[in-house]
Amino acid sequence: MLIVVVALGALSKNATVWIAGLGLLLLRLWPSDQLLEWTQQYGLKIGVAILTMGVLAPIALGKIPWTNLVDTIKSVSGLAAIVVGIFVAYLGGRGAGILTNQPTIVTGLLIGTIVGVAFFRGVPVGPLIAAGILSMFAHWLK
Repeated sequence: MLIVVVALGALSKNATVWIAGLGLLLLRLWPSDQLLEWTQQYGLKIGVAILTMGVLAPIALGKIPWTNLVDTIKSVSGLAAIVVGIFVAYLGGRGAGILTNQPTIVTGLLIGTIVGVAFFRGVPVGPLIAAGILSMFAHWLK
């Protein structure tokens, strides 16, 4: 399955997918499963931390002044962005929970993410949000 992920990532020219697939394939070929188990346990948390650092980097570089914060709060589009950001963060939190508690769903979300990336020019940050949305409909899925 990892070879298929690497191939789809390469075919769709999505470096994130093929690098992740290749990295996991290499970890799978490692003599011990310890690194792969560590990745399963901590990879999501580390990945979210790195993603958050990337989002916060413009603040650290001084490229977003305090006046932008004030302008954001004053505008309708800025307030809408704040509300959407809160909602997406909430969905991501629910998604992390469902991915941990219901690992069988991971396969469907991964297939959907790979198809979305490969054929619809998507970005592979969707599994957490997709799982969060899915968790909102979980009572209909039982």
